[in-house]
Amino acid sequence: MTQSDSLNRPYEECGVFGVWGVPDASALTALGLHALQHRGQEAAGIVSFDGERFHQHKGLGLVGDVFGDSRVMATLPGTVAIGHNRYATTGGTHVRNVQPLYADYEFGGLAVAHNGNLTNSATLKQALVKRGCIFHSSTDTEVFIHLIAISLYTTVLDRFIDAVKQVKGAYSLVTLAPDDGLIGMRDPLGVRPLVLGRMPGHEQGNGGWVLASETCALDIIGADYVRDIEPGEIVVINNDGLRSLRPFGDQGGRFCVFEYIYFARPDSVLEGQPVYEARRQIGCELARESAVEADVVVPVPDSGVPSAIGYAAESGIPFELGIIRNHYVGRTFIEPTDQIRNLGVKMKHSANRPVLAGKRVILVDDSIVRGTTSRKIVDMVRAAGATEVHMRITSPPTKHACFYGIDTPEESKLMAATHTLEEMAQAIGADSLAFVSFDGLYRALGHANRAEGARRYCDACFTGDYPIELVDKEGNLVA
Repeated sequence: MTQSDSLNRPYEECGVFGVWGVPDASALTALGLHALQHRGQEAAGIVSFDGERFHQHKGLGLVGDVFGDSRVMATLPGTVAIGHNRYATTGGTHVRNVQPLYADYEFGGLAVAHNGNLTNSATLKQALVKRGCIFHSSTDTEVFIHLIAISLYTTVLDRFIDAVKQVKGAYSLVTLAPDDGLIGMRDPLGVRPLVLGRMPGHEQGNGGWVLASETCALDIIGADYVRDIEPGEIVVINNDGLRSLRPFGDQGGRFCVFEYIYFARPDSVLEGQPVYEARRQIGCELARESAVEADVVVPVPDSGVPSAIGYAAESGIPFELGIIRNHYVGRTFIEPTDQIRNLGVKMKHSANRPVLAGKRVILVDDSIVRGTTSRKIVDMVRAAGATEVHMRITSPPTKHACFYGIDTPEESKLMAATHTLEEMAQAIGADSLAFVSFDGLYRALGHANRAEGARRYCDACFTGDYPIELVDKEGNLVA
């Protein structure tokens, strides 16, 4: 079961974090998860290891809700820890699905945290259940737990490699085991991100290691960025240092392009590309491709801000904060009736009337999924007195569902899959609507055009070009 039926914009699945060889590892992990809060707000968990025993705590809610009590942190001793923020794309919002998942094996304990989505998890689960495996969660991450358990290999690392060779999908993993230590991995095409960092003191040979979904999680704990984990690479960190394995060989890379458009924090650097600059350049490309006479350029906060800055700079039209976001809105605190749902956008965004009244407005946003939110925002801007509203989108039209860890509706519910550009503009109430072109998107990322850039990125949600086999979908299986 996915949660996409309620979505009006895409959501990323999760954030992962791990540290090795640092005092107060759990406290640093909680800080790292706080920096990665944008990647998942439904639940958080940490598993630590003190050299003899594993300790774990997890719960539903934001990182501050789950780990804000010092008494909780005191139950997580050790110099090694992994953590996870969850946004559910498989499995419901239940404590049993909160990661990291932990299991006791004949060789000892093991914990795993996973970002992404397996495209053959239902197929594997069906086979594992037939073998007698008992699943305690409904998340695809548990497949790794059982594949490791039934592996005939001797060492934990060999069992881990045996397991990942059986799965298909887009994923980043951090795993914790007593003997092999902290293990990090990206899928063979590197669709989901994972970066490597070092804690202060590494120049003298005594700084700990860090694994995280984004560099912003390194910054919050003062760690130095070392490099991105390569597609298909496994890194093993223990008392002997760090070693790298590549059991899949070099299959190239297809990093998720939507990380640059929306998911990653703007202060992160992914695959060597600063996210803020990528978004600013997309705005510049939009201004060149779809210029229109207007008085102000207004971002839809927050992901639209850097692109709106780029659009304004390139077009010469003033940038203004015509929409203000309420950063303290979480889940609706009263019964979600239809009337309350209709007020949802106003709870999160409010119009800055003095900026908008009597103005021709260019609204810059990251995407249009169902179109419901875009319609409400356009209506809100018009109600504030705007004379014209022109919508500019920093991604190509989203026409296809994602099966790689981004929660999007099925294709029949994607506005761009069922409407022409003119029909979309009319449906959301905009005077004009334009999306960045494929070539414009890839120029913003430093490539000549899509033909060159698409060899490095996954853009299946725009093109339907799925680089990883959709085993469960083709077999009509649901995880």
